[in-house]
Amino acid sequence: MKKTMVAALAAALTIGAASTTFAAANPFSDVPRDHWAYDAVTQLAADGVVEGYGDGTYRGDRNITRYEMAQMTAKAMAKGDMSASDKALVDRLAAEFADELNNLGVRVSNLERNADMVKWTGYLRYDYISDRHDKDHSKTNTDRVRFRLFPSAEVNDHWKVKARLDTQYFMDKDDSSSMSLARAYADGTYGNLNIKLGKQDLYSGADDGLTMDTAISGATVSFGNVVKAKIAAGRVSDKNVKSATDAAANYQGIDLTYGMGKLTAGVGYQQINNDVFKAASYSKNADSDKARIWSVGGKYVFDKNVALKGSYAQNTEADYYKKAGSIELDYKGAKNSDMGSWGAYIAYRHLGNNVAFAPTYNVLGRDQKGWAVGTSYTLFKNVMTKLEYFKGKDITADKNASTLFARVQFSF
Repeated sequence: MKKTMVAALAAALTIGAASTTFAAANPFSDVPRDHWAYDAVTQLAADGVVEGYGDGTYRGDRNITRYEMAQMTAKAMAKGDMSASDKALVDRLAAEFADELNNLGVRVSNLERNADMVKWTGYLRYDYISDRHDKDHSKTNTDRVRFRLFPSAEVNDHWKVKARLDTQYFMDKDDSSSMSLARAYADGTYGNLNIKLGKQDLYSGADDGLTMDTAISGATVSFGNVVKAKIAAGRVSDKNVKSATDAAANYQGIDLTYGMGKLTAGVGYQQINNDVFKAASYSKNADSDKARIWSVGGKYVFDKNVALKGSYAQNTEADYYKKAGSIELDYKGAKNSDMGSWGAYIAYRHLGNNVAFAPTYNVLGRDQKGWAVGTSYTLFKNVMTKLEYFKGKDITADKNASTLFARVQFSF
């Protein structure tokens, strides 16, 4: 991919170059003072980023390659006394030409240390959910708006502090809610070792979220490359694993996952302790206060468009509704950054009440089984839509159930 030198500078100016008129003398005879790119060219020349040619010309109309532009960016990155506006410009250029810079042996991460210490991402999400349950002939419609912020602050070369701020309201009620701190944790990385301390996401990676997608207050340690291990321990206050007398459950879990080429596979173990399990609907003697969940999962990618994945889990402490499983066929996939991209899936899932405590799915929940289909489409960059439908049964009630789910998400 090529772009003209002048076009490259135009892009640079658009994405954040300072508008200050520079005092540097004009070094190029073919860039007159009234040229729209005069300020940028003379400043880059004064900083030693561009040098022109021996005949005193800049030759701004010739085509340059991305590699040549990356070389210019690398020179700018090597300067340690840039102004704040220059740093912002170079940061954006480095992100654009990251692959070329890596080929040149320039570590973009070195530049990132000069960027803002605190970064914010997030999304605004609208969900429409229509649930039907024949056991009581009920129908529930939900119009929900969620807004989430994800701040990340750099502490040093290895540690960051991350958080998640949540708020939501329901459109049919025109209500509102205050923003709450849903996650807050320290995140440290040392090569292939990652450590998280605090309230953070808890996701059962071996079974791809079949059993747990919630939060944990504690510690998570991950390490490995082709074979990866994740160990988590702490307290979980999800509504399905706590009782009125025991407000949070003790949790320990380990995931082992393997990924090479087209195949990924995993095996996991989770132990959860809480008085909520002392129930006749859980075990025959109603005397167990723990869940012991073994799970396996895998995914095979046939080509760039088609993938098949499945997972299975069993709670060896429960006597009833103790098994869960999922098999899913995926086609393509929508990407936030790629306008017009889309994807679809079809799946069959069985989510036993005493093992799939907090599954990750939109249209199929704990104590349900049946078929699910869905599609996603990126309307514009960072604007994604989803439509999903479930048809099956509530397991314990043995009655028909269905869910229609629609989403529009604006990410930033």
